[in-house]
Amino acid sequence: MRGRGDRFEAVLGERGLDRFLVTDLTNVRYLTGFTGTNGAAICGPGVRVFLTDFRYTERAAAEVSEWEIVTVTGDWLAGIAERLAGKVGFEDDHVSVRTFSKLEEKLGESVEVVAAGGTVEGLRRVKDETELALIAEATKLADAALKQTLENAFVGKTEREVADYFEAKVRGFGGTLSFDSIVAAGPNGAQPHAEPGDRVIGRGELVVFDMGAKLDGYCSDGTRTFATGDIGDEGRKVYETVLEAQLASLDAIRPGEKGEDVDNVARKIIGDAGYGEYFGHGLGHGVGLDIHEGPRLSLRSDDVLAANEVVTVEPGIYLAGNLGVRIEDIVVVTDDGILNLSSLPKDLTFVD
Repeated sequence: MRGRGDRFEAVLGERGLDRFLVTDLTNVRYLTGFTGTNGAAICGPGVRVFLTDFRYTERAAAEVSEWEIVTVTGDWLAGIAERLAGKVGFEDDHVSVRTFSKLEEKLGESVEVVAAGGTVEGLRRVKDETELALIAEATKLADAALKQTLENAFVGKTEREVADYFEAKVRGFGGTLSFDSIVAAGPNGAQPHAEPGDRVIGRGELVVFDMGAKLDGYCSDGTRTFATGDIGDEGRKVYETVLEAQLASLDAIRPGEKGEDVDNVARKIIGDAGYGEYFGHGLGHGVGLDIHEGPRLSLRSDDVLAANEVVTVEPGIYLAGNLGVRIEDIVVVTDDGILNLSSLPKDLTFVD
């Protein structure tokens, strides 16, 4: 966590804040390293305080360094309030109205509290070397688990059985899941977030497989669409269109590009092929401690890409009642383009 507190403190100075209260546990982990279920961090000039309760005193001692560790033994909000002073930013996007009201009641009259949600998330967008290495290893692990799942075959198994096999491999390799895997065969593939069920995978179908692993809190995310036999002319056209859109989008990524503009690269190719109305989600999103974080690649994104951000690139076409295709890589934005962390081939792969 070395250096993150300094970067955070610099941002507070730019915003004219004397203190910042961090309560979202993912943001707390990012700043302090704490992985428990109750913690808060207060940062300001010369102030680095981490607060938790008795259950986590030992864990905090092992995980948190460069922050003063305080075990709150009485009223949790009172313990926080007594350490706030001046103009204080708080995460209004993570604090309920009820909790905020109770906290305000405990603050002195000299304390001014201002909404400042998204501040830590803004720092989290740009990854350091440790974060990039963990995301790369998580991606490598997930890809290895999927390779073994392909060798175990699809045809005759239910979607759930295939997903279970993959997830067991991830755990066997020492990872956990970034999210519940998606295995969607045939017409189920037309649902972007389909849940694997009891449908048996047959011959001549497209199978969308969306999966990810997590290592030391950091996520991976990737999707491939496989064929279990001849998928017909339309299936091939849809697949080739999605692949063309995905490759072109990857080529468009570099620092300074807008998320909206990169999304438009894929959207134009898919639209020109006659499938524009069947690509209804954004092109991609950031990945890190959360599976979905900034920056966003979408029609409504005003994010500007920067080096060492990690994003997915995942165009798709979904024909209701028929089929779906999505191809997704996870990439690091570099000074002049990308470093693609995904290793699996993208030419249409046939699976038994």
